[in-house]
Amino acid sequence: MSDDRHARGFRRLWAGQSISQFGDRISELALPLIAVGALDASVTEVSALTAMVWGPNLLAVFLGAWVDQRRSKRRLMVVADLVRAAALLTVPAAALAGALTLVQLYAVAVVTGAAGVLFNTAYPSYFAKLVPQSAYITANSRLSASRSASFVAGPAVGGGLVQLLTAPFAVLVDAVSFVGSAVLIGRTAVEEAEPGPAGPSMLTRARLGLAFIVRHPVLRASLGTCTTVNLFTFVGYSLTVLLASRILGLSAGAIGLAFGVGATGSLLAALVAPAVSRRLGVGPTIALGAVLFPASMALTAVAGGPFWARTGALAAAQFLGGIGVMWFDINLNSLQASVIPDDMRSRVSGAFNTVNYGIRPLGALLGGVLGTTLGVRTALMVAAVGGTLCVLWLLPSPILRIRSLDDVAKPVAPEPAPAPVG
Repeated sequence: MSDDRHARGFRRLWAGQSISQFGDRISELALPLIAVGALDASVTEVSALTAMVWGPNLLAVFLGAWVDQRRSKRRLMVVADLVRAAALLTVPAAALAGALTLVQLYAVAVVTGAAGVLFNTAYPSYFAKLVPQSAYITANSRLSASRSASFVAGPAVGGGLVQLLTAPFAVLVDAVSFVGSAVLIGRTAVEEAEPGPAGPSMLTRARLGLAFIVRHPVLRASLGTCTTVNLFTFVGYSLTVLLASRILGLSAGAIGLAFGVGATGSLLAALVAPAVSRRLGVGPTIALGAVLFPASMALTAVAGGPFWARTGALAAAQFLGGIGVMWFDINLNSLQASVIPDDMRSRVSGAFNTVNYGIRPLGALLGGVLGTTLGVRTALMVAAVGGTLCVLWLLPSPILRIRSLDDVAKPVAPEPAPAPVG
């Protein structure tokens, strides 16, 4: 990044997100362990805990419309981090008092999930002002590399902390990580865009954000591709561990090892993403990642043979899937940042995430139905094949023809709707 001030600001954002990502890996392990171990939750109750985290995304379309009218997106991101920290701090506090309940865990999941939606809808505008367009792919590559590294080392660190501190007090580390993120982002001032005129109501702005996606050829194809991928990969996620444990007969340690080895694929792909994009082009790299990500599940579906072959197939599937998702996400996120007008970033992000993330719980439920009716291996193969069909959204779109972000026209906001007369 050429501007030293922007470079320092991005380094703070990167550091804050890296700390937060490692903290997230701890809570992702600790909260279900609290529910299962300390609170004797059933399978349905543990699944509900996950649903509580994702549920607030269904309202992202409205929250994004509200965020678009706020001047300081940075302040909203800081507030979101502090709210998540405060919610998580109630877990060890309640454990100390002997008052921890499943209802409280549900409340923590909803609050942290809602704060995450606030952070994610404010983030695109902040990122676009902090990072010049020419550096979008490089910046997203670095952020994704940190996230991938957290998946490589985070579960092991989280497991160690849970054993050392117990699960409720391991959550304290994640709370501290959100405070660290808030401090770093709070010190990174950028010249943020002024919000547009108050104009229409929040509901109208939300509708306009969704309409902008539907009418924009790049965003329409992006949403169709992402939603298709998420539907089928969450079918796969709901079945992979079950197949590895019950059908392949792998121990928890072997599954964890395979996932850890597989996560190195994400890290490697994130590091080389800018070079791959320059070589293949942004659009073709998106298409390659979109196919490789879900198709890799087929390796798990057909796994068999001796122990090393079963474990190796699971690791290879995770490795290739990690490569695919990084090349897909890094390039698509950078492309989307290039085509969305500044004064619409939050409402478009909210509308996009409502559909894109809202499909995930449905995918998990579909996985249970397909696994029961077709068998786990067949259902996982259906997920692999169905996921690759996401590329059909890209074929008629302009995305495949985009070689670099320089090819993307400067985004222009649509004309506002006329005010009612009388």
